[in-house]
Amino acid sequence: MKISAAVVEKIGDPFVIKDDIELAKLGVTDLQIKMVASGICHSDESIRKGDASLGYPVILGHEGSGIVEQVGAQVTDFAVGDHVILSFYSDGTCDNCLRGIPTQCRNYAKYNLSGVRADGTDHFTEGGHHISDMFNQSSFTTHTVVNQRNAVKVDKELDLRKLGPLGCGYVTGSGTVFNTLQPKPGQTIAVFGTGAVGLAAMMAGKIAGCTQVIAVDVVPERLNLAQNLGATHTINSKEEDAVEKIKELTNGYGVDFTVDTTGIETVMLQAISALAQGGTAALIAVTSQNIAFSSWNDLCTSDRKVVGVNMGDAIPQIDIPRLIEFYKQGMFPFDKTEKFYQFSEINQANQDSVSGKTIKPVLVIDTDYQN
Repeated sequence: MKISAAVVEKIGDPFVIKDDIELAKLGVTDLQIKMVASGICHSDESIRKGDASLGYPVILGHEGSGIVEQVGAQVTDFAVGDHVILSFYSDGTCDNCLRGIPTQCRNYAKYNLSGVRADGTDHFTEGGHHISDMFNQSSFTTHTVVNQRNAVKVDKELDLRKLGPLGCGYVTGSGTVFNTLQPKPGQTIAVFGTGAVGLAAMMAGKIAGCTQVIAVDVVPERLNLAQNLGATHTINSKEEDAVEKIKELTNGYGVDFTVDTTGIETVMLQAISALAQGGTAALIAVTSQNIAFSSWNDLCTSDRKVVGVNMGDAIPQIDIPRLIEFYKQGMFPFDKTEKFYQFSEINQANQDSVSGKTIKPVLVIDTDYQN
């Protein structure tokens, strides 16, 4: 089947929409999806510019939403016409998957970041030549084929154009709080970076009952939005020392939890320094930068912890419906971070994401879709 897709030919190239991409055939446990929309994530940009690589040429995108067009012979939980959000793939059979930790699937890298399908075959080709995929999904396409384990069914009453980013950015930020940090009511949290992931973490902290939810950024407009979405305090770290201000707000103690979404060396170190005794910092950005600190002076003497978190330790089939329920109740208004772009505007949308002009660009791929 011929489809259209946004292709990055080599490191640093812009996206080019091509109309002659060959899509893989449907497997017995697969779904063929007509894409409605896809969020753009900073992970897409990291791969486009070469901070990480799946091999080139590559079709990126991993925050897709769409409608099931065909189902494989062994698919039982999905039907033609179902509305779905796409997320990462896990095999469901390894020891970590069976323990309920699919983000730690023993074959996670092979299935999501190898550039080919789980069985090693090509997902996409052009003129018989291999094109790498992403997350067994590649949502910057008009159609794709995914395993049923990539998909989460959603109510048809919801606007599919808004929902794709729940498959990565929003579930990563919120899951880091709900699943990994697990703050108790009355505890405190500071989030460094108020992009989509950071705002999701911040809203999750509010939902979890944190009495101080502190947003740190350098863009006033983002800090204003953070306050509107539930931050109890905002700090512009261009104008004041974030660590000193956090300690001032917490009677000199620091916060129980921090989440860094920036991946900037100095900011990651601030996220550790802002912790109270016994606090935990989650560093979750896709970044090429490294940090150096004293395990004894910075961690041990105050019993602090630093953790890395992949995809919010989420189980998409559980966590995404939970976020949608919070959204319906007005507790997780993620769509306030989004701006729609046409598929043909993908390079402008990506540029606006990189510059911070748009928090969460969403490409509307199917312009005929109506909610």
